[in-house]
Amino acid sequence: MWNNNNNKTIYLDNAATTKVSDSVLEGIMPYLQNEYGNPSSLYKLGQSGSRAVTKARESVAAALNCAPAEVYFTGSGSESNNWILHDKNHVIMSEFEHHAVLHSVRGKTSLLPVYDNGLIKVEDLEKTLSENKDVDFVTIMTANNEIGTIQPISDIGAVCKKAGVLFHTDAVQAVGNIPIDVQKMNTGALSLSAHKLHGTKGVGVLYAKKGIKLPPFIYGGAQERGRRAGTENVAGIVGLGIAIEEATRDIEAKNAALLKKRERIYNEVMKIEKVRLNGDLSKRLANNLNFSFEGIEGEALLLQLDLKGIAASSGSACTSGSLDPSHVLLALGLPHEIAHGSLRISMSRYTTDDEVDYFLKELPPIVEKLRAMSPIWNNNE
Repeated sequence: MWNNNNNKTIYLDNAATTKVSDSVLEGIMPYLQNEYGNPSSLYKLGQSGSRAVTKARESVAAALNCAPAEVYFTGSGSESNNWILHDKNHVIMSEFEHHAVLHSVRGKTSLLPVYDNGLIKVEDLEKTLSENKDVDFVTIMTANNEIGTIQPISDIGAVCKKAGVLFHTDAVQAVGNIPIDVQKMNTGALSLSAHKLHGTKGVGVLYAKKGIKLPPFIYGGAQERGRRAGTENVAGIVGLGIAIEEATRDIEAKNAALLKKRERIYNEVMKIEKVRLNGDLSKRLANNLNFSFEGIEGEALLLQLDLKGIAASSGSACTSGSLDPSHVLLALGLPHEIAHGSLRISMSRYTTDDEVDYFLKELPPIVEKLRAMSPIWNNNE
């Protein structure tokens, strides 16, 4: 059995962020040191950066099946969500959207229920649209950042298209993990982030279909066709272009390998007493599993795993400082005490079988130890 005596971190929190790939690191270095010119400048050094940004825009467009002119570079997926949402009057969204969506709407919001399998129902959207004629926007995340469930995005988009309402999807967790085609998905806007697919932090994308209203988000310059002022993060954008090409190159083969690891983790963890899987087992990302352990605090579980060199999560990295239970798990109907005891495992193409073995060896005794210390668990026995 493999051990962790070399103090290596077993990284199982790729939904929070990913390591920068070797090819991305190699590709961005020239734009940090030698090709550092401002891409708005007319001289050769600046135009080199401008061409690199154009190439990356084309790579993103090819991955999404849209036109390069419909791709806007931003500072993050959260910024992309804020941008597309900030001037909307009445928005329909699910109860468990990312907080970058939930907290961005300044107008009226109608929330769709999420069922215990982590999915919404298209008929609920149809009903809400029929009852609210003032709706001007619908946003539903493609894949949930905590439990990994994949929504029926194409069907949702078709309903919105028929109703004449703009549809946006937060695809930050989905891009690179499942095929994305904005035409087939019937979506007019989409958000993604580089650091979720082995690019660097600090760069994202907003896809906005030609013809939709997209007011400037940052004023003071002509960058991003006059809609987002500020000198471009050339290195980050170049890295995103490389990362999205890599991530979308052979998704089927990558997912086949991840599914084998996911199945092993699921089968072994479910042998532990009073544990539940959060979200549908099949309609979820291949790299994601989210469990709740009765009688355990999620924070304590994470700290014990960290002592063994295992990095995991109890929910979204964006809310890790909160003591409140996950709004995602509460939306599924879990009671507070169960939602508090969650563990999210999210793998990447770099996750090895040895690392999975080590995690599966260390988890059960940690759960047993924490339950032995828990007054909640002892009262339930």
